[in-house]
Amino acid sequence: MPTLSNFRRLLSAGERAKVHTESRALWLLAWPILIGQLANVGMSVVDVAMAGHASAQDLAGVSLGVSIWNIVIITLMGVMMSINPIVSHHVGAQAFSQVPHVVRQALWKALGVGVIAALAANLSSLVFDHLGLEPAVRDMAKDFVLITSLAIPAFACYRVLYGYSASLNQTKPLMVIAIGALLFNMLVNWLLIFGNWGFPRLGGLGCAWSTLLCVWFNLLGLLWWMRRAKAYQSTWPFDRFEWPHWPQIRSLLHLGLPIGVTYFAETSAFSVIALLVAKFGNTQIAAHQIALNFSSLVFMVPLSLGVAIMTRVSQSLGAGDPVAARFRAWVGVGMSLMCAALAATFMALFKHQIAAAYTNDVAVAAVAAQLLFLVAIFQLSDATQVATSSAIRGYKVTRSPMLIQLTAFWVFSLPLGYALGLAPAWLSWAPAQPLAAEGFWLALVVGLTVAAVGLSALLRYVARQRLDRL
Repeated sequence: MPTLSNFRRLLSAGERAKVHTESRALWLLAWPILIGQLANVGMSVVDVAMAGHASAQDLAGVSLGVSIWNIVIITLMGVMMSINPIVSHHVGAQAFSQVPHVVRQALWKALGVGVIAALAANLSSLVFDHLGLEPAVRDMAKDFVLITSLAIPAFACYRVLYGYSASLNQTKPLMVIAIGALLFNMLVNWLLIFGNWGFPRLGGLGCAWSTLLCVWFNLLGLLWWMRRAKAYQSTWPFDRFEWPHWPQIRSLLHLGLPIGVTYFAETSAFSVIALLVAKFGNTQIAAHQIALNFSSLVFMVPLSLGVAIMTRVSQSLGAGDPVAARFRAWVGVGMSLMCAALAATFMALFKHQIAAAYTNDVAVAAVAAQLLFLVAIFQLSDATQVATSSAIRGYKVTRSPMLIQLTAFWVFSLPLGYALGLAPAWLSWAPAQPLAAEGFWLALVVGLTVAAVGLSALLRYVARQRLDRL
């Protein structure tokens, strides 16, 4: 693969010390992000787990509401990510005076996009009317979406400040505040779901109000930290008011929308797989959810490294050093591959134990173990596509990665998964018997490999083009 050959070239050039130094810098930047991301994922896990102790109807309603919430906020995370390379470029160029303007305009963008996303979330909840749900479950799911949609504009603003802080190499505040939000979420859930300490017993809707309060906790907590920390003083964006400036907002949208589309395509692809697998019964559904949940946890490692890679590459380019940018990009890819190799080995060796930790059902655990083996197989490809796409975004290139990843998921993975998983009679080359969830996960291996190869080639091209321009 291009990624491995580039990494070997770096090592053969006698730059082991530089690789070690860069790897250490990447990890110091990435590990607080990783802890914070795990805490954020933990909030949804806590919501579903605590709602399940209220009643089966509460669990079903919250699970449906969380599914829409996750799609919306993950898409917003991508759209807001445009702040990262722009601020990082200014930091690398020592142009600190330009950062406040960018942050202020990004916040205006966040408010506008957040309101649109809130409306879209409420419109998408109308699908619950056509799923044949029990009235109580349907109403709870729709109310969950309505309540949490009030937090979406605040979440978008928080992600702007999140990207601003990460671009200044200030990632520990993000970790501390995320852990605080997780603990706060558990407390508020306990109070509102079960009606403890005299609070009203709201059942599953307590999770919705908890989510709303935790988003504001994150936003206000990060603002409080920034106001007190010296690291933000030279770029403090709230020293004066500024009206929206469309050219800057358009530039941010130009970078951010393709990332948001990519995140939406990937998240929605997994949602589509869950719907298509549903026809095979509860065993396949449960096994798919186990594999998806564990792979999502493992995915936090390359995702966190990706933010660090994008920051380091952008800062090098801002400093006018494309040689360092390329070096940092490939070191980041190599580091992601090493982490992925460890994760893949662990999953391949302990797939049965992992599945057993999720369920006592022997049939579900057996299918889940098969799917976890496929998850182990695509770890290298997944880590490569995340690391390379993050590095490319550091070059302020976002449309080409979007097209490659859309092709991988919607042209390769889903059609191939449909053929293997459902085995339609009209398709001559489909297997004789449908492979159900296993067929879709096999297709994900193919799609992620396509994305890894395409994005690796694109990173080589973009980095070489920047060097030739110099």
